Amino acid sequence: MAPGDGDGAAVVDHRYPSSNDTRVSVVGRRRASYHYGRMSADAGRGRPEIDALVVGIGFAGATVARVLADAGWRVHMVDRRKHIGGNAYDALDEHGVLVHRYGPHVFHTNADRILAFLTRFTAWRHYEHRVLAKVDGQLLPFPINRTTINRLLGLDLDEGGVAAYLARVREPRARIVTSEDVVLTSVGRTLGDAFYRGYTRKHWGMDLSQLSASVVARVAARINDDDRYFTDKHQRMPAEGYTALFRRMLDHPRISYATEVDFADVRSSLRWRELVYTGPVDAYFDYCYGRLPYRSIDFRHEHLPGVAQFQPVGTVNYPNDFAFTRITEFKHLTGQVHCATSIVREFPSAEGEPFYPIPTPENDALFRRYAARAAASRHVTFVGRLAQYRYYNMDQVVAAALAAAAKLCRSLAAV
Repeated sequence: MAPGDGDGAAVVDHRYPSSNDTRVSVVGRRRASYHYGRMSADAGRGRPEIDALVVGIGFAGATVARVLADAGWRVHMVDRRKHIGGNAYDALDEHGVLVHRYGPHVFHTNADRILAFLTRFTAWRHYEHRVLAKVDGQLLPFPINRTTINRLLGLDLDEGGVAAYLARVREPRARIVTSEDVVLTSVGRTLGDAFYRGYTRKHWGMDLSQLSASVVARVAARINDDDRYFTDKHQRMPAEGYTALFRRMLDHPRISYATEVDFADVRSSLRWRELVYTGPVDAYFDYCYGRLPYRSIDFRHEHLPGVAQFQPVGTVNYPNDFAFTRITEFKHLTGQVHCATSIVREFPSAEGEPFYPIPTPENDALFRRYAARAAASRHVTFVGRLAQYRYYNMDQVVAAALAAAAKLCRSLAAV
C-alpha cells in the first residue's frame, strides 16, 4: 500500500513555496503540519530533490539539519510526533506552568564548543540541579556526600572521616563488569543498597548485577558537602525553554520540516541524496535481527493549585518506596514565577516509547549486528541515542550530531 492510501497517513505536499509558511494536511486520523523554508523547487512537476532528509527533530536531527543548511544543503525533516524538540520538548500546561513533557532535561557540559553552538539559538539561565533521595524517611543529598552519610548513619564525620569510612566499606573487585561492581567498589553495600539497588530495579527492571558497568559508571561519593547533581563547567537552562531553542535552530531558509509524519509513510515518496536517521536502528532495518530492548517511562503530570512550592529541590528520588522513581517540580528548573506549581512522577515500564537503551552484554551484541548493517548502508547516517543505542546526555548527542554533519559536509566536498 502506498503511503496515504487509506492507512491514516498524512499526504505529503511536495511543493516548496517561495516564502515561509505553515500548512496543515489532514487525511484520516492524522494531522500533519508542514513548515517550509524559502526554497526553490528543483523537481518542477516531479518530486522535490532534497539534499538531506532528516528523520527526527530532536537534538540529533536538528543539529545536523542546521549545520548542513548553513553549509548550503537543502534539508527536509520529518517527525512522527506532534511537536519538534524530541524528548526535550517543553510547553506551558493548561495552567500556564512551563513543563518538560518527557521528564526533566537539564543542560550541562564541559565542552565550550557545544555551549557555543547552542548559544547561537538561545540565551541561558544559570541553574545548578540538585537532587534529594528519600531514604528511611529522610530527604538526603544525592549523589552521596558527607551530609548524606552523616545523616543516614547518625555520624559526625569530617571530610577525612568520610574518606576513611568509604575506604573501609568499599568492596574491591578484580574486574569491573556490572553496575553492582561499580557501586560496591565506590560506596560499599550499605549505601549501595540504600540508594542504588532499589532504584535500579524499578528503573531498569533488573538488578545491579545484571546491568553493564556503563549504567552507573559515574557513581562517586563526595567527601565534602557539594550537593550539586552535576559538576560540569557549564550548567544552564535555555532562558525561554527548549522548544524556543529548537524553533530558532530550525529557522533557516534551507530547512523545512513536517510533524506527525512517520518516516515509513514517506520513505518511498520522497527523494534525497543523503538520509540522516535518528530513530531506532532496529526499526530502520525492520527488526530483521529482533527488537532491541528499551525501558520506557509513564510520565504522570499533576498541577497543584494553591501550592507555590511542592519540594525543596528540582528532583526527589524514591529509590525504595512507591512504584515511581522520582518527582520533578519544574519551577525549580525553569525559574518561572507562578502562584501554583506542576510536577511529574515517573513510572518505569517495559512497554511504551523507547527512552533508555538497556545496556547488557546480550543487548550490546544484538546492537553490534545492526551497527554492522548501518555501517554498510550507503548514503545513510545513523546518529543519536536511538540510532546508536547509547545512553547519551544532551551535550553528547549534540557532539555526535556535529561530528556526523561535518563528515557529511566533507563527503559532499569530495564529490
